[in-house]
Amino acid sequence: MRNFWAVIVVVLSGVSLVSLVGCQDESDSSALVRQIVSIESGDECHLCGMLIMKFPGPKGELYIKRDPLVKKFCSTRDLLSFYLQPENKTQIDKIYVHDMAVTPWDHPVDEAFVDARDAWYVIGGHKKGAMGPTLASFKLKQQAERYADDGGGAVIPFSGITQALLNKLNVEKVQAQNLPHHHK
Repeated sequence: MRNFWAVIVVVLSGVSLVSLVGCQDESDSSALVRQIVSIESGDECHLCGMLIMKFPGPKGELYIKRDPLVKKFCSTRDLLSFYLQPENKTQIDKIYVHDMAVTPWDHPVDEAFVDARDAWYVIGGHKKGAMGPTLASFKLKQQAERYADDGGGAVIPFSGITQALLNKLNVEKVQAQNLPHHHK
């Protein structure tokens, strides 16, 4: 009888171990799926449909919970506009932006992505992104402050970004488009 219970314990231990390994593999593969993905030349912005690589300035990407596919954006303005939509805000898993302190403005590189929730943003700076005004994103507050000192704008944390701030950027874009153009 003692051998019978020993066999049962071994079998149940093996089943538990297989279950644990299966769970571990599943969580590891989920973590791998949520990594930064390279922006390719044909990629379109999830919000506006524009070709991402055609524009300068910081870009972004995010993952929605229970969706393995990355959503890519042509600008931090579009990324954050999508994020702030009430139906999306609670569904976002990972969200990334370029650290503009370590990458060229005209052609940001994929290796410069950082967690958007930890980043600092300059709103109202002198450089333009996709289709006009955008938020310059930085990993470190000091770098954002330096950028704002050089080119204007206000430094805000991720938590300070609101739809009202993004709407202000959109108004500035429209006003700039309506200005008369002077040619030399």
